[in-house]
Amino acid sequence: MQSNPLPPGDDAPASPRAGDTPRGRVPRAEREQQMLDAAVLVFSRRGFHHANMDEIAELSGVSKPMVYAYLGTKEELFIACLRRESARLVSGLAAAADPTLPPDQQLWRGLKGFFEFVGAHRDGWSVLYRQARTQQPFSVEVAAMRETVVEVITDRLDGALRLEGRQVKPDDLTAMALTLVGASESLADWLADHPDEDPGRTATRLMNAVWLGADQLMRGVAWRPPA
Repeated sequence: MQSNPLPPGDDAPASPRAGDTPRGRVPRAEREQQMLDAAVLVFSRRGFHHANMDEIAELSGVSKPMVYAYLGTKEELFIACLRRESARLVSGLAAAADPTLPPDQQLWRGLKGFFEFVGAHRDGWSVLYRQARTQQPFSVEVAAMRETVVEVITDRLDGALRLEGRQVKPDDLTAMALTLVGASESLADWLADHPDEDPGRTATRLMNAVWLGADQLMRGVAWRPPA
């Protein structure tokens, strides 16, 4: 059965170029990225089970055997998509951080970078968060990405606090990072469905929701349950 054509998306791959001939071959690394772009788009719109390699090959401008030769089975291709989008996300978070800034500004920059990634790669976020998180073996990849993000945030918070001469217990920092990641994921899922929403404003909303309490905790002020 022929699939309906996909509408253009944020991560839609470029059309095959006139120079993509035996006399002007596309480098393998570039060709793989074209295939991954096409696969992310198809997986995000069809879902893993309903996506087919024929459509991915057609969008990539290559034959289906070439997709298999370069990136393996559909499952292996999906994992390759997950790893690329995860690497993009983690790289964006790391690049957004400035260790010379106060903790609140570092956190805001990180959140802004995260939401900007989601806004610019909605199809990639769909693959990462919606398609993969509940399906084995893909959920293992998502869990590894999430753990890396938590480590990045924990490290950034710890570094910023040390510059100010403050120390927070490692468990408290980890709990704070986990809370931020969980809230960020939920808000990013909402952002992906609202293309008119500004990523910077979304980051500010989350800061207003979580920072005041986090700042108090890092200053040693904690809420205590009644005896």
